[in-house]
Amino acid sequence: MKKGFFTLIIMISGSLYSQVAIGKTTLESASSSLEFGTENKGIVLPWVTDTSGIQNPVNGTLIFDASDKKVKVYQNNIWEDLSVDATGIADTGLQDALTENSMAKMSIGVPTATSGILVLEDNDKAMILPKIASPHLNIISPSAGMMVYDTVKKQLAVFNGSVWTFWGE
Repeated sequence: MKKGFFTLIIMISGSLYSQVAIGKTTLESASSSLEFGTENKGIVLPWVTDTSGIQNPVNGTLIFDASDKKVKVYQNNIWEDLSVDATGIADTGLQDALTENSMAKMSIGVPTATSGILVLEDNDKAMILPKIASPHLNIISPSAGMMVYDTVKKQLAVFNGSVWTFWGE
């Protein structure tokens, strides 16, 4: 019941304003489609077991590939590794027997035919990741595929199930 109500609220607010805040009451930027609060929590990416099963990915698509324990981004029409370390541990038992509902989609912005679970469809707004100071020290039980912005290192941080990888300039 709560999930249905929460989804309905997001859908209504997304269609009215094309901006959504989760875990906070005000948006930092007029250029954001989706913003997160500053609790010690991150965004967990969708898990896949085979990137070839993703139909028509668009550049900028982010996933956690459970087959090789890596966070990947579809960039320049190929899957790029954001994890570097392949020693990740991910218990996929909860989803192994499930099949993907190809019709499932949450859209923020003007809906298009783009496939994906959560699609930010504005062409003039972006997603702002959860901002966490030293996530490797402050997130107690990160999940494989988690992404945050480290406010201390000023870098993207991704967790592959075992180690954090930091991406910056």
